[in-house]
Amino acid sequence: MLALAGGWSWGCGGGKTTDQEARWAALRDEMVATQIAARGVRDANVLAALRSVPRHLFVPADVRAEAYADHPLPIGEGQTISQPYIVGLMTELLEVKPGDRVLEIGTGSGYQAAVLAAMGCNVYTIEIRVPLAREAEQRLASLGVKNVHVRTGDGYAGWPEAAPFAGIIVTAAPERIPQPLLDQLKIGGHMVIPVGAFYQQLKVITRTGTADFPERDVIPVRFVPMTGEVERRP
Repeated sequence: MLALAGGWSWGCGGGKTTDQEARWAALRDEMVATQIAARGVRDANVLAALRSVPRHLFVPADVRAEAYADHPLPIGEGQTISQPYIVGLMTELLEVKPGDRVLEIGTGSGYQAAVLAAMGCNVYTIEIRVPLAREAEQRLASLGVKNVHVRTGDGYAGWPEAAPFAGIIVTAAPERIPQPLLDQLKIGGHMVIPVGAFYQQLKVITRTGTADFPERDVIPVRFVPMTGEVERRP
């Protein structure tokens, strides 16, 4: 586990010119305007975070030119970074605010965690694949991202010692919702999660009481399956 702290530092390092940085910034602005805001995402804090986080630094070098394109991209280990619109939509559906504690299941490259951190959230993120978890830790640390705690392990059990969470976001699809995650959701908080096998629905689950978890379907989606303990539970 690594707790990361420090100021934002989105520079790309030596050899990167001001013109290149301006080009990446222009691509981020275009991504937000045409792919995300144009499809109905309105939360100003979400849009500002998506404009600020350098998505091209969260994908492998061989697909970096496509970092701001309107589709998911491979990040290794058979995993993907989600389409920009899906990241924006899921983040908005969480309805979190600065200072909120958020649990993420499926760190991937660390991009979603960086977006939530840019919004001022305290992020606890779990990745089951060791290489991805290590790379995400290193990437977030090198960029000076603060308020992110990374753990390598199975996300089924959540992060009980840091609970309750104002928001829980799951970026891989289980066939059923893990009970430990429901238990760790704060009353009034939202869980955003894709559920299903081949056919999946993005759901928002709101905890309205100790044992009350009304849910609503948002849109059909296609995520990689959630693996680990969730596959063995009845």
